[in-house]
Amino acid sequence: MQKWECSVCGYIYDPKLGDPDSDIPPGTLFEDLPDDWVCPECGAEKDMFEKLED
Repeated sequence: MQKWECSVCGYIYDPKLGDPDSDIPPGTLFEDLPDDWVCPECGAEKDMFEKLED
């Protein structure tokens, strides 16, 4: 599963973990996050995230 990094604060979204604080269950791909999901660390929008290379 592809990880994504917030270009503002460096938070890593890991699909294996999801985002429990935002009720995003483990196994949720970044592409499947709601459009209004924001970085749990700094509040940046989804388009501020960049795909990490494997």
